[in-house]
Amino acid sequence: MFNKILIANRGEIACRVIKTARRMGIRTVAVYSDADAGARHVRLADEAVHIGPSVAKESYLVFDRIIDACKATGAQAVHPGYGFLSENENFAEVCKANGIVFIGPPIAAIRAMGSKSEAKKLMEKAGVPLTPGYHGDDQEPAFLKQQADQIGYPVLIKAVAGGGGKGMRAVCRTEEFLDALASCKREAVSSFGNDHVLIEKYLLRPRHIEIQVFGDSHGNCVYLFERDCSVQRRHQKVLEEAPAPGMTSEKRVAMGKAAVDAAKAVGYVGAGTVEFIVPEGDAQDGTFYFMEMNTRLQVEHPVTEMITGVDLVEWQLKVGAGGTVPLTQEQLSIRGHAIEARIYAEDPDKGFLPSTGKLLHLAPPAESLNVRVDTGVEQGDEISPFYDPMIAKLIVWDENREQALARMLQALAEYRVVGVANNVGFLSRLVACPAFANADLDTGLIERERAFLFPEAADTPREAWLVAALAELIRNQQSARDAAQNRPDPTSPWHERDGWRANGDGRREIVLRLGDTEQTVAAAYTHNGFRLEFVGQTTDASGRLLPSGALRADLGGRRINATVISAGEKRHVFLDGRAFIFAAIDPLFHAGEGGGAEGGLTAPMPGKVIALIATAGAKVEKGAPLLILEAMKMEHTIAAPGAGVVKGFCFSVGDQVTDGAELVEFEADKS
Repeated sequence: MFNKILIANRGEIACRVIKTARRMGIRTVAVYSDADAGARHVRLADEAVHIGPSVAKESYLVFDRIIDACKATGAQAVHPGYGFLSENENFAEVCKANGIVFIGPPIAAIRAMGSKSEAKKLMEKAGVPLTPGYHGDDQEPAFLKQQADQIGYPVLIKAVAGGGGKGMRAVCRTEEFLDALASCKREAVSSFGNDHVLIEKYLLRPRHIEIQVFGDSHGNCVYLFERDCSVQRRHQKVLEEAPAPGMTSEKRVAMGKAAVDAAKAVGYVGAGTVEFIVPEGDAQDGTFYFMEMNTRLQVEHPVTEMITGVDLVEWQLKVGAGGTVPLTQEQLSIRGHAIEARIYAEDPDKGFLPSTGKLLHLAPPAESLNVRVDTGVEQGDEISPFYDPMIAKLIVWDENREQALARMLQALAEYRVVGVANNVGFLSRLVACPAFANADLDTGLIERERAFLFPEAADTPREAWLVAALAELIRNQQSARDAAQNRPDPTSPWHERDGWRANGDGRREIVLRLGDTEQTVAAAYTHNGFRLEFVGQTTDASGRLLPSGALRADLGGRRINATVISAGEKRHVFLDGRAFIFAAIDPLFHAGEGGGAEGGLTAPMPGKVIALIATAGAKVEKGAPLLILEAMKMEHTIAAPGAGVVKGFCFSVGDQVTDGAELVEFEADKS
């Protein structure tokens, strides 16, 4: 077994590997870029080595710096995690040439499965059913369009070296094909350095079911059952679960055998995932088609661990050191049901636009045998624009799917994130969505259920306003007491903020704004707390506010548990599984109502301009694409807010822009 390994990755997967390695008595070496100098994986590792600037291609993707770090620290092996260099055959070769073990499959297996088109050719020879499509080498746009026309729309364009939904587009009409192809190729080059694509028939309402396989260098290979990863957006997984709902034992064995056959066909060693697509219909019926094989540990591997009781990273380390797969197929079994939700710094109401910034408050649910949180960040850390904006993976387990759903809803209700936009509320709605709850699953579920998942703004409960006001009043009292401790007469009653007046009762008004709604809560001080007047009703209120923001409130005899976090003028209220962001308004301060860069369009986040779609002087309609911004390896189209004229662009293709930078000079049509 290894004495020391280097983890050529960052974030939650680096922390995940460190956790298992430490339990096994293996020392760990972290690597980090400028942006990650204070990151959690650096803090957790036994040693850490700086490998370059913040941009991944100048740090985490530089072979020589990883190898030099191994040599400098005496690391015997490299665990690549997922993403970055995990499926890079050239890096695996460099490791081998330097006598360093690459904890992953053989180079030949990476090469065979690294190209989606080559993998499909191999599977075709092995008799594994494939989705109709073109997987050849001719990459001329006109030829690819011809192939798409012959296959019949809708089709799916996929980068052959892709993953994570990058370099992938669904095309519904022939006239849309060439623009989608160009976008795919740009994204594929940026993410994988390879612009080759394949074309496949786009199946309507399919399920995405994958099989976890594990092989060793002694010829053994097993499958650890399946995961259903159908719930996706932009071809990126959002929720994953194991086992797949509705899966029969016969179908499970058939898919498992096909996955093992695929792995054995390339002499696979280590953890891998064979992904299948199941046409419309229940997993009990119909056929399945091979999609691709991921020659690494998957993001969603924890749900497999939860239902099988194994540690896949431990297996990786043992097999990587030359050992055998720890269990036989007959020794593996399924117990219970597990679900994973990916907690992201993104804004679902703005097209899932990634969010960056400091995690001012971060409180995940408590971990237990039923709840697991895999994360690479802690409170006070930054979500930077340089990498994937994942905050954590929330995994729950219970005896059956119904109980696991309830467990997930409770865990999401307990999650507290302040400082960046996040998808916790969206995930709660998704788990509660009748289609998901009833296992009516397919890859288009999110789009199909938009009415439920993106409802019109619901009325804010009266209790939320009262809780926000009560927390403000208690916090002011606590601040006064804290300030009094630094004065010569700290026990003087004159320091108390209890509303006492010589000639009458003291009152105070708390002005709060939520969205476009502004309300006033009038507070009169009482012996036990406050009497709050809000929209014509009076409520006696008292409570205790803890340093964590937890508020134990009594509103008219009703006990309520909430969390109220103060961040600048914002008051983040977490109540009954919902989050509300109020602004505390100072009535004595009247800020300008500036609307931003009038006449221009600004960058929603830091990124790089990769294409100018419109031309200066052009008249455009509302929604017309103006330019394409690349951020966090994904393309974001900046569209016209209304009809008007593009006066000019503030940046050229290739320029880096900061958050809020004006991108386009735009003159709205006032006719």
